[in-house]
Amino acid sequence: MSEIKISCEALHEVEAICDSFNCDPGEMISILHACQNKLGYLPVEVQRVIARKLGVPPSKVYGVVTFYSFFSMTPKGRNPVSVCLGTACYVRGSDKVLEEFKRVLGIEVGETTPDGKFSLDCLRCVGACGLAPVATIGEKVYGRLNPSDIKKIVSEFED
Repeated sequence: MSEIKISCEALHEVEAICDSFNCDPGEMISILHACQNKLGYLPVEVQRVIARKLGVPPSKVYGVVTFYSFFSMTPKGRNPVSVCLGTACYVRGSDKVLEEFKRVLGIEVGETTPDGKFSLDCLRCVGACGLAPVATIGEKVYGRLNPSDIKKIVSEFED
């Protein structure tokens, strides 16, 4: 695994975010959200800074980051795609929708396209079961998907 290097400026931003929450360990999830919103992901270097600022072991921060699916330790594409594989979506064909995203984007789950435009992930529930199967791209929710819809949806994000 290659080591990710974070700029000094980014690390200072992480420290400032921790300070804005008074370095309160009880605010760890809020701090992690704020840092991920700022940086796009939470590499181990950032987790170590957060742990130091909060006075907790790095393993505790890592445990939170790896437990919650909305946190990421790798950079995401500018247009992160998430396909719901929850029960309602799965029984209505989200596995086929996922396969088509993989084919159209040319990447596997957990990867980012070489141009950095898209990343692909799965999640367990979007909370839009009535629209199953569902995928999100960024903040936009796409429902009642068929594999035949995917190429057109992806083309909406082409420059």
